[in-house]
Amino acid sequence: MESIEFIWTDGKNEEFQHFYLITEEYYSSLVGGEENRRGFIPYNISEMIQDVLLAYIGENCVGCAGLKKYSQKDVEIKRVWVQPAYRNNGIAAQMMAKIEERAIKYGFERTILQTREIMRDAVSLYRKLGYVQIPNYPPYDKLDGAVCFAKDLT
Repeated sequence: MESIEFIWTDGKNEEFQHFYLITEEYYSSLVGGEENRRGFIPYNISEMIQDVLLAYIGENCVGCAGLKKYSQKDVEIKRVWVQPAYRNNGIAAQMMAKIEERAIKYGFERTILQTREIMRDAVSLYRKLGYVQIPNYPPYDKLDGAVCFAKDLT
């Protein structure tokens, strides 16, 4: 596989907007349609994600991950995605490492994230990277199907 180039941008980036739409469709397909995840949508607006990491192989943007401030000590990881043809090459793990480095640089003490148990590959990756399941944090504490994870950075 060619080398991976990582670029930082924000939630308004065109490539990220493209991935955002792909992930919206994917998440909706997992739960039987958009109506079954309507409560999650307002908390995942792409433009609200301040820091976005894009992964490129050659000219192809193959993955993304974002950071969104949650509190003074916590930063939320959003929209970790690798295009299916590029999975199982360690790209997601590399993005997570870069996301965590940036979170530390910004002075956050912990990364948090929300996913669903049905996303077994994602849950497995997070656990492998040292994330532990925590009680669901707001607003996910009121949304069925959500599971939350955290990793201490200090």
